[in-house]
Amino acid sequence: MLKSSVVRVKHKGQVTIPSEIRKELGLKEGTALEVRREGDGILLLTKPTLEPGKVVGRDEYERIIRELDESRRRW
Repeated sequence: MLKSSVVRVKHKGQVTIPSEIRKELGLKEGTALEVRREGDGILLLTKPTLEPGKVVGRDEYERIIRELDESRRRW
């Protein structure tokens, strides 16, 4: 288990998650991560992805739309 690693913020705020951590957590290209500010730091949490055709309730649908709209605004 990788205890800590130093990464640098690149153009457009990109960072590279060390490969050991990606492998341990099963992170692959396209994996959704939630980003939270925690005090003076940043916390990344994996988010489950919706399977094609999966039915979601109204509240979940509205949350997804809000997240998409927010992502579009940031880009």
